Amino acid sequence: MNAQTWHGHATKRATVKAAALVGCTALVVGVIGTSAQAHSRDLGREVLAAKDGWASEGAGTTGGSAADAEHVYTVTTWAEFRAALEAGGTAPRIIKVKGMIDAVSEGCEAFAAEGYDFQQYLADYDPAVWGHDTPVSGEQEDLRAASAASQDSAIKAIVPANTTIVGVGKNSGILGGSLQIKAVDNVILRNLTIEAPIDCFPQWDPTDDNKTGAWNSEYDGVVVYGSTHVWVDHNTLTDGRYPDSALPAYFGKTFQQHDGLLDVVRGSNYVTASWNSFEDHDKTMLIGNSDSAGATDAGKLKVTLHHNRFEGIVERAPRVRFGQVDSYNNHFKVTGDQKFGYTFGIGASSQLYATHNAFSLPAGVSAAKTLKKWNEAPLTADKNYVNGKLTDLIAVHNAEIPAETLQSGAGWTPALRTKVDSPQAVPGIVDRGAGVGRLR
Repeated sequence: MNAQTWHGHATKRATVKAAALVGCTALVVGVIGTSAQAHSRDLGREVLAAKDGWASEGAGTTGGSAADAEHVYTVTTWAEFRAALEAGGTAPRIIKVKGMIDAVSEGCEAFAAEGYDFQQYLADYDPAVWGHDTPVSGEQEDLRAASAASQDSAIKAIVPANTTIVGVGKNSGILGGSLQIKAVDNVILRNLTIEAPIDCFPQWDPTDDNKTGAWNSEYDGVVVYGSTHVWVDHNTLTDGRYPDSALPAYFGKTFQQHDGLLDVVRGSNYVTASWNSFEDHDKTMLIGNSDSAGATDAGKLKVTLHHNRFEGIVERAPRVRFGQVDSYNNHFKVTGDQKFGYTFGIGASSQLYATHNAFSLPAGVSAAKTLKKWNEAPLTADKNYVNGKLTDLIAVHNAEIPAETLQSGAGWTPALRTKVDSPQAVPGIVDRGAGVGRLR
């Protein structure tokens, strides 16, 4: 599938409905293995260790580790995967993803509403015709919205409570699907390659970006929404086949088809993301989605990030609002040919505690840009190394960007940490151990 080229074709009738994707009930039910298998490692039965970040708070995070044999599923298609998520009521479940399963295997054309024509959409809403004063409306916008609704219902997978989802081997995962961990407790995601979903039908907003217009897209690879006790471990999250560098531009603006890789929002709490590889993405991780969400987010959004690798990331690694976010022993690698905005975004009422991290920056990218101030919120940023040298990130930022002076002192100290490695050793340790297929 080429997500950027199909728009120019003649209008196509939607041929796949969301219900068809979940209509398949054929599940490969796991059974108790042989004696040899019993002694092999079963990722589905593993739980988060004590004191391993915020997700270990209280009763900790065990996912579906207690599932009986009837609630262990091996899936090889998107339809089987969604059916496994829906089966079994509230019982604990383990879902083993075998191979790469594609949520958009028939292409964007399958979701297009009859009469939708992207070339006509461009003609109707060209700023030279429509202007920049009002949002788009009319037939083609209605048809775009209908097409988007069809995709929405097809690519979102609702993850229930007490669930563990693991990839089998080194080459298993999800392409183009959006995992929705919404209003539940106790979920584990491990050893998966997650290719960020593309929005087949971005909306043009002529009033956005100071009335210069922008293309806006939906869908995160993983979104934790109003949920608690979530462990995301040893996954590779990436734009994969559809990097932003390959996206075209219309009306002078990038035809953006990606949103976040891993977002934690809407009062979520007690999340640990460990040993993941976040690769080649723009808006990577949002913790807290609105400055005005204090009623739901204050005192929550407690997230630990440790031993993750961020390479080719433009911004939001993460951007934080409200939460007590602990970031340690992560490796942030900026490549010489990529766009780069910032690493840590300091947002409304955030309490970021970022220590013992390693940054690998190319010539021309200053350590001052690792921090970005959105709102007044003190942070702790000690014992971080940039290109092998101990660097006071706040001091460098304030010296080079005095208009965005940051205050030191997050006002709390993390107690839930596993072994803290020397930040000088972090690049080697994390690059060898982070991502899919690298569990020890």
